[in-house]
Amino acid sequence: MSAGTSAGVPAVVDRAREGDGLGERTLALMRDLFPLCRSLTGDGVRETLRILRRDLPLEIHEVPTGTPVFDWTVPEEWNIRAAHITGPDGRRIVDLRDSPLHVVSYSEPVDARMSLKELLPHLHSLPDEPDLIPYRTSYWARTWGFCLAHRTLRQLTDGEYRVVIDSTLRPGHLTYGELELPGERDEEILITTYVCHPSLANDNVSGIAMAAMLARELSGRRLRRRHRFLFAPATIGPLTWLAASRDRWATIHSGFTVACIGDDGPLTYKRTRDGNAELDLAAEVALRDAGIAHRLVDFEPWGGDERQFSSPGFGLRFGALSRTAHAAYPGNHTSADDLPRIRPDALQASLHACLGLVDALEGNGTWRNLSPFGEPQLGRRGLYDSAGGKVGRGDERALLWVLNQSDGTRSLLEIARRSQLPFATVQRAAQRLRDAELLAELA
Repeated sequence: MSAGTSAGVPAVVDRAREGDGLGERTLALMRDLFPLCRSLTGDGVRETLRILRRDLPLEIHEVPTGTPVFDWTVPEEWNIRAAHITGPDGRRIVDLRDSPLHVVSYSEPVDARMSLKELLPHLHSLPDEPDLIPYRTSYWARTWGFCLAHRTLRQLTDGEYRVVIDSTLRPGHLTYGELELPGERDEEILITTYVCHPSLANDNVSGIAMAAMLARELSGRRLRRRHRFLFAPATIGPLTWLAASRDRWATIHSGFTVACIGDDGPLTYKRTRDGNAELDLAAEVALRDAGIAHRLVDFEPWGGDERQFSSPGFGLRFGALSRTAHAAYPGNHTSADDLPRIRPDALQASLHACLGLVDALEGNGTWRNLSPFGEPQLGRRGLYDSAGGKVGRGDERALLWVLNQSDGTRSLLEIARRSQLPFATVQRAAQRLRDAELLAELA
């Protein structure tokens, strides 16, 4: 899909037919990504990006182990080929082939026989959720471990266990993917998601697929601002990108993370650090216009990668789009976060909301009324219904709102919020008034 841009105001995007099948296509991409054994580094991340490159011309970056990244250092690369526990009776109790969650991510290699007493400190389960497998990591401390259902753990008996983790931890690379969609201005919107979680559908296969679909939908569109997409492991990934992109900091207008966006919770926008960015207003209006349940929450330095971009040293205006936050829904970071919890209609609505947010940022601007002494005669310009006395329809009311408020101090988003009219209607009114030489955009 694409939308043209005429001078001054990007064309209003008609979404009447754009949603057809987008939710199902997003879910199909999630099915391809879900089984991969992703971690902070390694071949699981590379395979994830390779799948995304089927439809997107991602640029893949490899940053060597040991590279300093502000207060961090790029870690050793971790890869795993097999892992299993065999019980005293010769049966496999846990096997990586059944789920990537079964092994603590970044486990060092082990091939040993041991007693149950020796094994138990390396086993992780959830006594309160006895049928679920937890997700655990050990990125920055050398150890090894397995995750399993507590019901299975309780059935273990004394005897000798064979434990195998066929993994490697050695100098390698941190891998991330980047896509730049060109814009008319030397100013960019940065959209990011994290690619390190294995086999967790909402957190965050949904975010990976959503960001990829958003990039695909925007590809080919004539954009005012450059749009950059970043697919990177959490925390260390954005910091690595920021360290390598110092010359871009000043051109970043704003950005947002996309994560945990496929369940049936209300769409949630987390405001920027200061809470008064153009992005915040765009999200408020776009979610209102989407006509679905949503929440606006204030910034806090906890959650996803938005907190990295919002650090005071960078000073970037960064928000976050999700449905139910990663720690706020039952089964998060467990095997319960499976594909059946994902709804195609929720994915479709989420994608529409993301597109609506981009449209609002792209279409916003501050204008000046060129005929400010009373209302100009709209009828003779073909802008007003010739039959007087009718109650103002949305488009005609929008013309009056835009004319009245366009004194060079209020943006179209501010007018849309105050008038309670859809942003697309206000934007269309600005286009018509511009074409009638009654409105001019300020530089």
